[in-house]
Amino acid sequence: MQHHASSTRTPKAWVQSTFDELGQPLRETTFVVVDLETTGGAPGGSAITEIGAVKVRGGEVLGEFQTLVDPGIGIPPFITVLTGITDAMVAAAPPIREMLPAFLEFARGSVLVAHNAPFDLSHLKAACEAHDMVWPGFRKVDTAVLARRALSRDEVRNCKLSTLAQFFRSPTTPVHRALADAQATVHVLHSLMERLGNLGIQTLEELETFTTQVSEAQRRKRHLAVGVPNAPGVYLFRDGRDRPLYVGTSKDLRSRVRQYFVSSEQRSRMAEMINAAERIEAIVCAHSLEAEVRELRLIAAHKPPYNRRSKHPERRLWLRLTTDAYPRLSVVRQTRDDGTAYLGPFSSRRSAEAAATAVYDVLPLRQCGGVLSTRKTSPACALAEIRKCEAPCEHRVSVEAYGRHAAAFREAVQGDPSRLVERLLGRIESLSDRQRYEEAAVARNRLSALLRAVIRSQRTQAISSVPEMVAARADGSGGWEISVVRHGRLAAAGVAARGVPPMPIVDQLVASAETVERDPATEGLHLEEVERVLAWVERPETRLVRVDTVWSSPARGAGRWADLLSRIEAGRQGADPFGDRRRMRMESRPPRVPVTLTTPERSNLSSHGAREPESIPYGPGGGAPHGDRGVPAAPAAGAPQPGAVGDAELHPRLGGASARP
Repeated sequence: MQHHASSTRTPKAWVQSTFDELGQPLRETTFVVVDLETTGGAPGGSAITEIGAVKVRGGEVLGEFQTLVDPGIGIPPFITVLTGITDAMVAAAPPIREMLPAFLEFARGSVLVAHNAPFDLSHLKAACEAHDMVWPGFRKVDTAVLARRALSRDEVRNCKLSTLAQFFRSPTTPVHRALADAQATVHVLHSLMERLGNLGIQTLEELETFTTQVSEAQRRKRHLAVGVPNAPGVYLFRDGRDRPLYVGTSKDLRSRVRQYFVSSEQRSRMAEMINAAERIEAIVCAHSLEAEVRELRLIAAHKPPYNRRSKHPERRLWLRLTTDAYPRLSVVRQTRDDGTAYLGPFSSRRSAEAAATAVYDVLPLRQCGGVLSTRKTSPACALAEIRKCEAPCEHRVSVEAYGRHAAAFREAVQGDPSRLVERLLGRIESLSDRQRYEEAAVARNRLSALLRAVIRSQRTQAISSVPEMVAARADGSGGWEISVVRHGRLAAAGVAARGVPPMPIVDQLVASAETVERDPATEGLHLEEVERVLAWVERPETRLVRVDTVWSSPARGAGRWADLLSRIEAGRQGADPFGDRRRMRMESRPPRVPVTLTTPERSNLSSHGAREPESIPYGPGGGAPHGDRGVPAAPAAGAPQPGAVGDAELHPRLGGASARP
């Protein structure tokens, strides 16, 4: 374009009238809000049964798209109950290869919006790939992520579509049907945009940046990652008083630490932690196993406030078979070398209850507390009347006959659990045949808790009984990663570089390794470390250099039932295929604090031996976490008061303590 000297007006094409022209205004953007119903969870094992979509622009509905889809496979019953879509409804529906082009044309040139967008878009992309169609590469908006950043914890408890639709008073209630859920998502989207308009977000680019932006606290603390080495090890975020805030591990410390200061880190508690952090300490380790073990020991010793796992190993619980004439199961916090059977550990009382109830379902062990006399009788409880107990309190069964039940439990824990497992499977099958599916599911979950504990116990006991073993694994560059393991715990770690003879290094590590004494009372404290070591040793590429004694498990032990446990766990995880597992909590924005930088310290377990970090003294054992779900045992009469913490019976129904509030 040419300019003329006499011209006093600037051409209109060169004028920026508003800031909206820097991006695509939201009021002029066409959104297609989409929702799918499928036969399951992941795209590989499920198919689309319904597509619903609503096209909107500027707050107005431009069109709707809805169709049932023949998935080509049967719809599971629980999906039918959830969505109301049956095999008969989709029998005459078109297949996805016919409806997908119509949907892509409907959405062409728009921005796709979905609640929990990875679920819906992954199914659409997989369908395009399966039928040789090109995915157009839509720009997308996830209303779940948007709500997480736009709303506070005081407003909504979570970011589920049903919760947000109720909060924003959507005229359409989500009912797990595609079009209705898409219409509810439209209302949620518009309500969220009203909130964002007050924050100055007017363009699509600003909306996309808002959901992925790095918080101010993260930007201000990026310098803390300077000087962190590219090596395997453990990193600690410390506050101004040098207290550990968070402990983590990585094969590449620098790469992992830098991720805390970029947009990929979306955990709200990490934003709080970074705001309080003043320095990062990096501890270089010989290899990944040493880093994992150091992480566990540091977390157990210091209990950093922003770590969630492995903080309280002292709270683990065990099922103990008592040693009186009429044994029973009690829940304790410690194991002892007293010649009886211990099953566990369990992470919560509920999981211990579930395993105990599984035993009670097939073995008539008494569930009352206290010690029964072999000379005097005492009144029987209600369990005797319903034939759930042989009433040893009234001497209806001899000590020898009752002892067979205790022996069966002892054999299941220490050897072959087949007798108990087969009886429980028979009970589950019987309940299913009578169409008592809820009770069958409860019995299945109890069997899962019992099997998990027995398999875990026998695996860890096997490696813990070995006084010393040396294992090595190729590091991928011609060298060897070497670990000295004593009673299942890592005693020393080192590396033999390429071209360096490994056996002299093995001898040096064995000579300088930590002394580990096996103590049954502390086995629960180190269980997670033993499991990490066991997983590392059992990998196919790991080689055993030397073993002091025989390392073996029972030939007919609980490991025979590992496949059954895997199937049970897979079935339980697939019960809610539509659940959003990303834990979309509300965003928190902590206040600013001044920043100072100190030189990170370094230590190396392979050079100085496997030392325990200075521990913070453990207080009285608090209540165990309530993670696993289980069904409590039947109530029993005459529960005694708890004794010392180490051997106290902690379960109100399985012997001893007062009921928890």
